[in-house]
Amino acid sequence: MIQLETTQIVPLALGEDGAIRITGSRVTLDTIVHHFSLGSTAEQITQKFPSLHLSDIYGVIAYYLSHRQAVEDYLQSRGQEAEDLRRTVQASQDTAGIRQKLLACSPKPQE
Repeated sequence: MIQLETTQIVPLALGEDGAIRITGSRVTLDTIVHHFSLGSTAEQITQKFPSLHLSDIYGVIAYYLSHRQAVEDYLQSRGQEAEDLRRTVQASQDTAGIRQKLLACSPKPQE
């Protein structure tokens, strides 16, 4: 009798920055789910990210479909972290008068 492997390793890895990426790449889980949610097939995603293997994309999509709520919670958490970071950066920037400074540095139009 032929024995088939009955477990499958999901090609996802957690990075030091907290982002989940396709193993061996810089492409995030967020990116694959986003394209899949827009209606892209695994083959179309492969065309957009040729460094990825088709089997890895299928594996990630299968994982997403089997663990949809957990992945959606992760994506929501990542979105909130990004928003918090954006607010922190904006709050730390002194943008008062930046337009005037830029206009003062730009060449004057000839009349």
